[in-house]
Amino acid sequence: MERIPISVQGYERIEKELAQLKKERPEVIKAIAEAREEGDLKENAGYHAARERQGFLEGRINLLQSRMPYFNVVDLDTLEQDDVIGFGATVELEDLDTEEVKKYTLLGADEADYARDGSISVQSPVAQALLGKEVGDEITVDAPRGRIEYEIISVKYLGTKY
Repeated sequence: MERIPISVQGYERIEKELAQLKKERPEVIKAIAEAREEGDLKENAGYHAARERQGFLEGRINLLQSRMPYFNVVDLDTLEQDDVIGFGATVELEDLDTEEVKKYTLLGADEADYARDGSISVQSPVAQALLGKEVGDEITVDAPRGRIEYEIISVKYLGTKY
């Protein structure tokens, strides 16, 4: 498996989530044991809910633990300030049809959350089209609504202030 880029802050969030999930394990095991004591497991909603939660916990713990050795942790505050778009760049784009301006920060897939902070995965179609480009370049992205053409307005490396 190839290296997975992630910011220091993203890595710390993953570590915190993993610790929280592991902390929750004994509570779920206890809930399963208590539900078993109630008898008939076929119609025991508490038992089924606890088993479902256990399955989610174990799956998420396994996923995070299997990815962590492959993380390439990048300190966003030490990235070189150049005009070429790469990991950690905050980019402003103008949709050439609608003139709508969008702003994205390119981060790792395990930490990107557009709704939370405007970040997108470097593996996303938009980010893939942006990588290596500069201000003034135009890109085309195939999106569900069709092909979208953007012009790159600005490229900044804001570090942890994105």
